[in-house]
Amino acid sequence: MPSYRHMIGSETFRFDSLTALLAAASPQRSGDELAGVAAESEIARVAAQMALADLPLTEFLAEQLVPYEEDEVTRLICDSHDRAAFAPVAHMTVGQFRDWLLSNEADGAALKALAPGLTPEMVAAVSKLMRNRDLISVARKIEVITAFRTTMGLAGTVSSRLQPNHPTDDPAGVAASIIDGLLYGIGDAMIGINPATDNVPQAMALIHLLDELRERHAIPTQSCVLTHVTNSIEIINRGAPLDLVFQSIAGTEKANRGFGVDLAVLAEAQDAALSLKRGTMGQNVMYFETGQGAALSADAHFGMDQQTVETRAYAVARAFDPLLVNTVVGFIGPEYLFDGKQITRAGLEDHFCAKLMGVPMGCDVCYTNHSHADQDDMDGLLTLLSDAGCRYFIGVPGADDIMLNYQSLSYHDILYLRESFGLRAAPEFESWLEAQGIIDRAGRIASTPNRLLAEMTRPALSA
Repeated sequence: MPSYRHMIGSETFRFDSLTALLAAASPQRSGDELAGVAAESEIARVAAQMALADLPLTEFLAEQLVPYEEDEVTRLICDSHDRAAFAPVAHMTVGQFRDWLLSNEADGAALKALAPGLTPEMVAAVSKLMRNRDLISVARKIEVITAFRTTMGLAGTVSSRLQPNHPTDDPAGVAASIIDGLLYGIGDAMIGINPATDNVPQAMALIHLLDELRERHAIPTQSCVLTHVTNSIEIINRGAPLDLVFQSIAGTEKANRGFGVDLAVLAEAQDAALSLKRGTMGQNVMYFETGQGAALSADAHFGMDQQTVETRAYAVARAFDPLLVNTVVGFIGPEYLFDGKQITRAGLEDHFCAKLMGVPMGCDVCYTNHSHADQDDMDGLLTLLSDAGCRYFIGVPGADDIMLNYQSLSYHDILYLRESFGLRAAPEFESWLEAQGIIDRAGRIASTPNRLLAEMTRPALSA
């Protein structure tokens, strides 16, 4: 196994493996310190970053962080690597790759063509050499477009998942939250519920509620109940009107097995959802959530820092052409991302790395109540991610999810983005909002009474 070293002054810093080098080069993170893989000092971190900058990108094709024979995610990364797409940057070191990404030569078309040639380890490595401003500058050049009933990721748009969670899955409570969100113009990415009780009958009840509401008012969006992928397969077999298949994923086979999934079951679910042909604008039927720290919490990180193993999860997502992926960036708590500074950095890294790999990444800008963060930190991350071209966020009533007990964004925050950045909803959904009188032609919330509220409040609440 090769080792890596760099001298600063009279001191030589040595890193015993590529895994150790990547971990030491990572910005400070409480999860890496918890795992015992973080740099021992700031000088050691700089030395690791300088050693990493001199490393040829091809090193990541020769050295695997998790053995090929032991891990199906590694096999997926190796076997799907596109050497022809990689060719334009194959001669570069990681540092040269960073400089090229920031150049005018690396425009949207070039980055789109390059994506299949990048492994997650290459992408994670270059992100460690970037300041926040660099992550924003490159990510904003990348456009990843997907579609189901709405078209996601178009320049000039920002979409939102309407998340009407309820502590008891009460249909009236869920419906009230949906109406509230729709009246704010939220929900073009999807209407997605985390069920309080995760079983097939309960998920089917919520799926029918969502589908009846959507059909009744001809709402051009897609719905999802975030139940386990095996439940989704069973729900499809029972004939329920399922739009999107959800699953949390991670960057190693062992961590994914901790979620109760593998690549085969994800493929089975994708095939089942595709067989329904429910999309009108496209057939991207998968929805994944990720987040730094998941592999460490499952004792399945194999010595990798949490950002590198998180980026490997994007290789899993990329293989299944998802409609949406989002990092639930602060949900896992301060043991992994200690404060607002670490959450902000992680959110920008996740967005950059996923989009560079061609994955349609959005973000649940959030924190747990015991984190050293507050809503000002979320305002900052939301604004930075919008500057970076992030096209999808989650919104919950009042920014307070009363079922999952964490803090996210509110419906109002999506309006802030549209107003401050001149962004619009997905075109199909925006046309519907305007037809309902919810927004005016400029995309702003209309001040006059709208048709939707008059038509839907009473029947929805009595469901």
